[in-house]
Amino acid sequence: MNAALVVMAAGMGSRYGGVKQIDRLGPDGEILMEYAIRDAMRFGFDKLVVIIKPEMLEDVKEVFGDRVERGTGLKICYAFQATDGDYQGVPIPASRSKPLGTVHAVLCAKAYLDRPFAVINADDFYGAGAIEAAARALPELQSASDSGMVAYQLKNTVSPFGAVTRGVCTVEDGLLRKVTETYKIRLLPDGTIRDCSEGEDGPLLDPEAPVSMNLWLYHPGILDKMEARFLDFLRKLDPADNKSECLLPVLMDRFIAEGETRCRVLYTDEHWFGLTYREDRPGVVAELQRLHREGVYPKTLWGAET
Repeated sequence: MNAALVVMAAGMGSRYGGVKQIDRLGPDGEILMEYAIRDAMRFGFDKLVVIIKPEMLEDVKEVFGDRVERGTGLKICYAFQATDGDYQGVPIPASRSKPLGTVHAVLCAKAYLDRPFAVINADDFYGAGAIEAAARALPELQSASDSGMVAYQLKNTVSPFGAVTRGVCTVEDGLLRKVTETYKIRLLPDGTIRDCSEGEDGPLLDPEAPVSMNLWLYHPGILDKMEARFLDFLRKLDPADNKSECLLPVLMDRFIAEGETRCRVLYTDEHWFGLTYREDRPGVVAELQRLHREGVYPKTLWGAET
């Protein structure tokens, strides 16, 4: 299959307290993105692009990059998301230390994206079913007007250890109609889930609401449209603003409202898990051990048993 997997791994991990993208979690020292990579290769993806901060390159190669290349036979394309310099001649504010967001991340990989591609986060576990759904849908994307998203149920994506950000989706007739980027979603002790952006007594959220976990599907034709919107964002960015980001769910909401793309929503029964807080780590380690123990994944991802 002529398709690429794009892994966004340049986030700062400020809530987690470290570089969670390369935290060894699996029984053979695997990091989370290796599971999505293995699933993607299994379902026919033939190109791998990993987006990192420039200073992470040697660590990434040592922790997993070299062994993934040996295990898949593919050479990883590394793209670099920097927080300084410029983008297409438009300067990035000199005071900037935080990445400029997921749209910028994808655009940093633009030179490698000559085929339909799926975008994922490095610090999320998506599950084989989600990756398979993406693989089946990608060949159907014929132009920038076609896109897709794999949706999860909100209740399966929250952390008991603090607030999370999710793109809460409105879906009609199998198409994404709206994405509401919601920044302080909390799982409360009574089991309810609330939008706490304005306080702990914020509105209740439907636990079965579809949400985006940044598993997006694109035709490369959309990149020029993304770039135009990102350059507009960058030109308008206050030089003192170190927090604003240009985010894929927000951009997709705008594209859909303006008729730039039709986004098909795919569903998965997979149970998401990931690293937002340091306290999430023991549960993630235990879940990965279970998946290996039950044979969902072999004893070692890239050894003789693969």
